[in-house]
Order: sequence, then C-alpha cells, then structure tokens
Amino acid sequence: MQRAGRHGRQPPEGGPMENGVGQEPGPPEPPGPAAPRAPRARPRLVFHTQLAHGSPTGRIEGFTNVKELYAKIAEVFDISPTEILFCTLNTHKVDMQKLLGGQIGLEDFIFAHVRGETKEVEVTKTEDALGLTITDNGAGYAFIKRIKEGSIINRLQTVCVGDSIEAINDHTIVGCRHYEVARMLRELPRAQPFTLRLVQPKKAFDMIGQRTRTGKSPGEGRVASGKETLRLRTQGPAVLEEGPSASEEEAARRVDDLLESYMGIRDSELASTMVEAAKGSPSVAQLAQGLDSVLGEFAFPQEFVAEVWAAVCHPKGDKE
Repeated sequence: MQRAGRHGRQPPEGGPMENGVGQEPGPPEPPGPAAPRAPRARPRLVFHTQLAHGSPTGRIEGFTNVKELYAKIAEVFDISPTEILFCTLNTHKVDMQKLLGGQIGLEDFIFAHVRGETKEVEVTKTEDALGLTITDNGAGYAFIKRIKEGSIINRLQTVCVGDSIEAINDHTIVGCRHYEVARMLRELPRAQPFTLRLVQPKKAFDMIGQRTRTGKSPGEGRVASGKETLRLRTQGPAVLEEGPSASEEEAARRVDDLLESYMGIRDSELASTMVEAAKGSPSVAQLAQGLDSVLGEFAFPQEFVAEVWAAVCHPKGDKE
C-alpha cells in the first residue's frame, strides 16, 4: 500500500511585492469574503492484485464498490470484468473464509479467480435440502460457498466449492442475488431431475504443487498490520474506517451462521448490517420492523429475527 503525501499550504498571493519591487502599498481595501480553503488531499490507497491462477502483480486504486474493483482488475490484466467470478484476500486458493466482501484491509493482497471450464450436472432432488450454501460476488455471479457433508450435492463429485451457478434448467441466473438462487433451488420439486450449469474457477496445474509445497505467493498469509479497512458501498464513495471490534465480529459470525441454517446463504456484509440493526433495536418487534423496511425482499421469518436479536443482544444466553 502506498499513500500520497498531503499537499502543503501555498503562501498567500497578492502581497505588496507581488507586482514590482519596492511598490508602495495602496490604501487598505475593505475586507471581502474569505477565500474558500482548498480541500484536503485524500490519501491514495493502492492495492496489489494477481490473477489466482498466476499472473504478474498489478496495482489498482480509485474504486468505490465491487463492480468498480472488478473493472480495475480487468483493466490491469486486459480481460473483461465478466471473467471474474470472485476474489479472495491474501490467498490464491479457493478459500471461502477469505472471500472479498464489502471491506478490504489496507494491507490486503487481492487475488481474482476467473472463469474456467463450464460443466453441466444432472441432479435429482430426493430431499428438501440439496446441502448447498450460496453466496454471490456482488457483481452478478452466485456461487457455491459450502457443501454439506453427506448431502445430495456432496455425493456428486463434479460439483465443487467455488463453482459459479450460471443456469438452472437452461434458465440463466446471472445477475440474480444469492438469496434468489437459494430460493429457486428450494422451490424445485422433489423426485424430478434438473440440470445445473456450473463454471469452475480457472486453475493452473503447474502452480498448484509449487505453491503448496515450496512457499507462498505474494501476500499469502499476510496479516494486516492495523484495523483500518476500506469499506465498499453500493452507493456513494468508499469509506476508510476502523474495523469491527472482536465482539462485533463474533456477533456477525453468529448471524451469518443463522443465515446459512435458515436460508442456505452466507453473506458477511448482510450479517454485519443486521448486527448494527439489532444493536439499535430494544426489542424483537422493533428489529423485525427495521429489517422489513430495509431488507424486505428477504422475507425473514419471525423466529429467525428473534434468534438474530438474541445472538446480538444476549450472546451469553447462547449455549454454543
């Protein structure tokens, strides 16, 4: 990360010596409106990035949201932004615990995972739950974040964590949010086969052995030196802020686990938003009302809202 220095203050203009040496000052002029101060220069936030399957290291800056971030990465590596499935922080591996969400530490190294092979898998829904947890990249692609052991999907060796779901029964779901995809999969009838079209992240076989046996790629395993993070927003500029406290991180983890158990999705940013809402709600009813006003499309069940409120406001009562 590099920071640009702040511009120094310029000396005042228009003094007695400005237009000639030894010039006699004229009569004092009446005071006018004060000149506006020049805005402070914002620090340049520069991040390092690589393609996860192998590439030179690039430098990116000046992005506000995930779509702009993908565009910057695509520009550096001369690819289309639609080639990027998701990004991980500080590891080139398909590690769902290191997914880039709405916050990036100032020392984080960004690895972009791009489209690899496309595959189609036929699935028969013999149970209500397929055993999938879905997330999305914030730019139109939903992908598999977790596969439950012993589940229907777990028995299909061709389906892997990190695979992007491109279509269900030839119906494209590109552009859908993760909760919409999870809902579509839940609503599929039992005992009727359906087809998933999946796109797996590109792999470089000559790099797998090298990186796992001899050493780490640039940025791998790096721990940020401070708590400051760049928070990306859907609307408005990105904000540099302090990272969440340990208790807030634990509360967000609990809520993220609840999202997975109730809805089959994981979304750390959504979980953090719900934690903030719960902290400002003195009761379950008020939390439900607040969530409905800003996140009504999720249609959270009442028992789920109650568990969220308990997880945030009364964590010691949880036996886990």
